[in-house]
Amino acid sequence: MLAGQLSIGWSNDALDAARDAAAGRTDKPVATGVIGVRAVWIAALTALAAAVAMALAVSVLTAILLVVVIGAGWLYNLGGKATPASGLLYLLGFGPLPAYAASTLPGQPLPTWYATAAAALVGLGGHFVNVLPDLAADRATGVAGLPQRVGARWGAGAVRASALVLLLAASVLLLVASGFHAVAVAGLVVAVLLAVVAAVGSGRVPFAAAFGIAAVDVVLLMVVGYVQA
Repeated sequence: MLAGQLSIGWSNDALDAARDAAAGRTDKPVATGVIGVRAVWIAALTALAAAVAMALAVSVLTAILLVVVIGAGWLYNLGGKATPASGLLYLLGFGPLPAYAASTLPGQPLPTWYATAAAALVGLGGHFVNVLPDLAADRATGVAGLPQRVGARWGAGAVRASALVLLLAASVLLLVASGFHAVAVAGLVVAVLLAVVAAVGSGRVPFAAAFGIAAVDVVLLMVVGYVQA
């Protein structure tokens, strides 16, 4: 899975090299010319092939689930990011992760429905979080995915609110699924506090706080469990 995620990141850098250069992204080695686009494409395709090969070494089911998750990321990079379907691609990129993890276990148990739902909520919420610092740049370069369209119609505040609602929904779902486990209760309290920080903060504070909620949700998912007993 790590190799697959690397392939997504590298292919994104290669595809966006010209746009990042035009936007003055000095934090991107490809955009500044430190690394050539061709070299990045070779690395991305090599990582993709390695990811599929390693997943097949575990099981066919593992490989199928990996292709769904990583394929969603590639489709996003190849144009999905500029369409309303960007949200669907994030759901496909995160929702199957509990099933993928379960497929690597002995007996390949089924994932719980709430783990799948929470992973999907975290993924979609993360999509809204991820665009928060770049809304203006995305608008200038014509990137019009689901969060950008929400921002264009209702403002950046709506994008922030959508992210927080989705991430907190995952926290609440995992709290209920855990039977109000003490760790889950504490996690929800932390998530709510971070949501307040995100709601009133400025600059990159909302971005950091929202990602903190996503991290809390991941911890809760591990505590609650993601496979059926």
